[in-house]
Amino acid sequence: MTILVTGATGTVGRNVVEQLVQRGADVRALVRDPAKAGLPASVAIAQGDLLDVDALRAAFSGVSTLFLLNAVTPDEYTQALVALGVARQAGIERIVYLSVIHSDLYVNVPHFAGNFGVERMIEAMGLHATVLRPAYFMDNDRQIKDVVTGYGIYPMPIGSKGLAMIDARDIGEIAAIELIRRETAPQPLPFERINLVGPDTLTGDDIAAIWSGVLGRAITYPGDDTAAFEASMRQFMPSWMAFDMRLMAERFVSDGMVPEAGDVDRLTALLGRPLRTYRDFAAQIAG
Repeated sequence: MTILVTGATGTVGRNVVEQLVQRGADVRALVRDPAKAGLPASVAIAQGDLLDVDALRAAFSGVSTLFLLNAVTPDEYTQALVALGVARQAGIERIVYLSVIHSDLYVNVPHFAGNFGVERMIEAMGLHATVLRPAYFMDNDRQIKDVVTGYGIYPMPIGSKGLAMIDARDIGEIAAIELIRRETAPQPLPFERINLVGPDTLTGDDIAAIWSGVLGRAITYPGDDTAAFEASMRQFMPSWMAFDMRLMAERFVSDGMVPEAGDVDRLTALLGRPLRTYRDFAAQIAG
């Protein structure tokens, strides 16, 4: 039987594919450009995207389990609903969907609200799915490493409530474990949600202190200026997306991304090892 991975060439998707291959799974990847996929040789490639119904029908043929991940785009919600609708028609009853933690809380943030809408559809339609809800990806901070090292500041406005940041490699491994659990179950398993968090809930000052230790010099956290953050984001992304990111940052500041009791222990038991820390992540990318 075959596991299909969407978003297979992105930060999380690549980790999911690699973890599945390591576990001996039969993997198919949906990609826009096979020539640029760069995936392991054993992975079957299906060309298309989540709005191409004919391509989806071809990609879903013979698939038993689906990993659904779609990028932050203006039509993210439609992409997910179309993909799930085609999957349902194809008889796929085993699904893992990548959402986001607190999707039901950050109701004014477009991509959070879209994810929660998809979660509700999955549950209301009675689909057999695991919804994975990751917190902020540590890997996002690769984009700001030069600011940290060059200007001595940690510029992400994440506030003082704290974010339980998680490494994308841990997300990929947990997703693969859950996909195989559903794939190998005698019958489709019931719906559930799992929060994906890191081992520590970190504030802006905490992360600046971690970078100070890693780099051996003072790194400061300048504060929670979300307007300046939006202006910075607009230099390399569309205005709608930069505003979406600002709204998210404002919820970081007001609410944080705090795990529920037992989340860290559950993930540690699932992985059979400790979750990766932000300090280890920072040391890796600084090196």
